[in-house]
Order: sequence, then structure tokens, then C-alpha cells
Amino acid sequence: MARTLRDKMAALDADRRARVEAEAEGLHAEYLTLQELRKAKAMTQVHLADVLGVQQATVAKYERQSDLLISTLANYVEAMGGKLKLTVEFPDHRPVALDGLGETEEARRRKPRQAAPAAGPARA
Repeated sequence: MARTLRDKMAALDADRRARVEAEAEGLHAEYLTLQELRKAKAMTQVHLADVLGVQQATVAKYERQSDLLISTLANYVEAMGGKLKLTVEFPDHRPVALDGLGETEEARRRKPRQAAPAAGPARA
């Protein structure tokens, strides 16, 4: 007869079982759905919709979708007080952070502009 995960966990000593459960909890925390993320922040769909300026049904739709615009996802996260960061990882290279993707036009307007370099003396 096949053994279930529950059976295997029960057979482990208490210390090992605690380490396995802690690791599983850590992995689960790294891969939350949008709905779980919202609930972890103790926000309702209604409250989040109000902050986003959309209807509650729109928030429910976002949470069901597996493919969102980056700007939509960034707005969703920012409405909960967070910030979305995108990182590109390649084998044998350090991760590279992408900047500016998913920003709304309003966010781009709010960014302080860097001053242009001062012009040097004119040459003849």
C-alpha cells in the first residue's frame, strides 16, 4: 500500500519534521498568489478596489488572471503599499534589475529629472 505524505511526515522525528515544515512554509511564502498577497496584507477586495479606483469585480478578475500587464501588477502591489521590482536572471551572471517597466505615465512624470550636464566653454 502506498504511503501518504502525512504518513511520511508522522514517521519523522519531531526536530526533522519541524525543519521540513519550516522550509515548506518558507517556500510557500515565496510563491503567493495575488489573492494570498492581498489577504496577507489584511485587505479586502473592496478596499483594494477603492484604492485602485476600480470596481471590486475588477480586483477579483486580476486575482484570477495568470497573465497581467506589468503596469497593472505594479499598480496592484503599490495599492497595498508595496513596490514591484523585476529582476532578470541568467545562468552564470549576476541578477539584473529592470527599471521603469510597468510604470504608469503618472509615475514617470513624478520622477525627478536629472539635470543636463553643464555646457563647457565654446571652442572656435
